[in-house]
Amino acid sequence: MACSCGGKRPRPAVPLLLALLLVVSCALSVSASGGGGRGNGTRTAEFRSGDELRAYQSIVARMDKMKKASVKTIQSADGDIIHCVPAHLQPAFDHPTLRGQKPEAEPEERPKISADAAEEEGDAVFPQAWSDGGESCPGGTVPIRRTTESDLRRYSGSLRRYGMKPRASGVRRDSTSDGHEHAVGYVTGDQFYGAKASLNVWPARVASAAEFSLSQIWVISGTFGNDLNTIEAGWQVSPQLYGDNSPRFFTYWTSDAYQATGCYNLHCSGFVQTNRRIAIGAAISPASAYNGRQFDISLLIWKDPRRGHWWLQLGSGPLVGYWPSSLFSHLGGHANMVQFGGEVVNTRPSGSHTPTQMGSGHFPREGFNRAAYFRNVQVVDWDNNLLPARDLRLVADHPACYGIQGGYNRAWGNYFYYGGPGRNVHCP
Repeated sequence: MACSCGGKRPRPAVPLLLALLLVVSCALSVSASGGGGRGNGTRTAEFRSGDELRAYQSIVARMDKMKKASVKTIQSADGDIIHCVPAHLQPAFDHPTLRGQKPEAEPEERPKISADAAEEEGDAVFPQAWSDGGESCPGGTVPIRRTTESDLRRYSGSLRRYGMKPRASGVRRDSTSDGHEHAVGYVTGDQFYGAKASLNVWPARVASAAEFSLSQIWVISGTFGNDLNTIEAGWQVSPQLYGDNSPRFFTYWTSDAYQATGCYNLHCSGFVQTNRRIAIGAAISPASAYNGRQFDISLLIWKDPRRGHWWLQLGSGPLVGYWPSSLFSHLGGHANMVQFGGEVVNTRPSGSHTPTQMGSGHFPREGFNRAAYFRNVQVVDWDNNLLPARDLRLVADHPACYGIQGGYNRAWGNYFYYGGPGRNVHCP
């Protein structure tokens, strides 16, 4: 059931390298096509330079390395290929500061629930399509979603930045001229050591392969310049990255404002996965339905007081893995902002607004069963306590396109509804 991408010969001679360049350039120079299959249309991608070819070869080499290291391969019903890779051979340990290491033991001490926090839910249920049939990876391994050559052909940007966000984007700031639009709640002005919330998952419709829709938690430190540090996790619909319109569990990090460090999921070295049952980048299934059953996920990001790493946890349940403190400058200490909410990319800032949906695609005023939400919005303080996110500020860049409104009750603590359809009569 393994996916074969052809043989790979080390150190090819120059004529063979030129032949490879010609063959792969032809393969990647596929004309744009309409929908169908798992994709949402493709754009022509070709090697523009030797750097692009080297980037392609590096990605293929990483793919082959994971395939060869895999002790089990799982073919998901939705088309994903999951490799079960020994934990010490995962991509994280290619990072210069982590090379030769192994995953660290889980911390014994976890954030404590304060008396005034909302009631804690039980162990998190986190259904994913690849494990629907009861599949899981053996002990001592972690599941890694395979990047395929179809993924690379579909990608419209530079392969040198494959799996990375555009530079200087992804966090709300006063200017949204880069096409990123947000509806978020945030807290600032203090020292934060983590954040937690439950958010419902939706199959948001994304209008073009170059756009995405996501809902996530951001843990932020530094300034909105070249030294911005962020840790991010949530769900995302991104046809260009994943090849379909399914909501998928994702992680991200950067230590230099999205310039040269960090990536989604395990596309680069950095995040250390420890969980053998959760595949980062895999589809979350089922998702919420309008006027139907709601499915939410509970995410907790917190800094281990002893070792300083930032752990990702599913609610009060299992740990997924950690971002080593050595990856960061400012987040080596603490965060100075935490943000919760939705983000979309509008690729038509000078024309009609995109109809890409945020959240459920419905405005906050429609409420439960119809609009997307964040509930039990909390932060972790200096003493490793989970506290309600007080003074939570709500802001929407373009409220006629995507809105936000919140409140408080005993069951949900601090909460907000957010999102919208994008283009509509008030958002032309």
